Amino acid sequence: METNETAPAGGLAPAAPLFQIHDASVVRGGKTILHVGDFSLAEGEHVALLGPNGAGKSTFIQLLTREVFPLWREEPPVRFRGAARPQLADIKRTLGIVSSTMHDQVRVHLPVIDIVVGGLFGTLGVPLRGEVGERDRALAADALERLGIASLAGRDVMTLSTGQVRRVLVARELVRDPQVLIFDEPCTGLDPEGMYHVRRTMGTLAAEGRSVVLVTHYPEDIIPAIERVLLVKDAEVFADGPKERLLTSQVMSELFGVPLVVGEADGWYSLRGAYA
Repeated sequence: METNETAPAGGLAPAAPLFQIHDASVVRGGKTILHVGDFSLAEGEHVALLGPNGAGKSTFIQLLTREVFPLWREEPPVRFRGAARPQLADIKRTLGIVSSTMHDQVRVHLPVIDIVVGGLFGTLGVPLRGEVGERDRALAADALERLGIASLAGRDVMTLSTGQVRRVLVARELVRDPQVLIFDEPCTGLDPEGMYHVRRTMGTLAAEGRSVVLVTHYPEDIIPAIERVLLVKDAEVFADGPKERLLTSQVMSELFGVPLVVGEADGWYSLRGAYA
């Protein structure tokens, strides 16, 4: 991705990218499960990672969150806001992560407001010895209000639909005011209504100026605010660029290895098999 190295007026140096990856290889059991040549994400930028199962999308996200580490290089392969060895606390403070697998952990009878407050403590619900004040509950109520689900605050989370729980988990991350929201297969297991609301939620967060990083198999999940897509195939970055150039029938067919047809309407994309 092209960058402008010229310092702006006033002599200030250009801001470092939010994330920067260069020549990063993740190896497991002697096999490279992901290699990233060059990637950078600017503050406030949105991107969607698209590709088949096992391509390396989740490993890519784990590079950003420091859950996995690449092979050692003299020049550190992964930087966060220019820092080669950032504090993990700084990364966690910046990132919010929502995934379909998080949903599997919701197996407790608790009010929704307690689930959201737990996001301040990194727990599922209010911690036993945590000091929860009125300000904490006000933050949680505000997060629910901004996502349009304030009416769920007093409901038992176990009585909610799958789509409602997914949005509650977004509120649980939003309560910490992260600058980046990572959505890892957020629409898995949802019906059309649930998909609609989760995608709308991503649009709301993007409009607030937060970076949205989406991991998905389906172009249908890519909201109009996300203009850049990163295609991952066979443990490599297959392509990186504007979605108008990459979300085409030819490129998608090559990415997934089967004949596919891409449609577009009002900034939304769809994908179907070419069976004729």
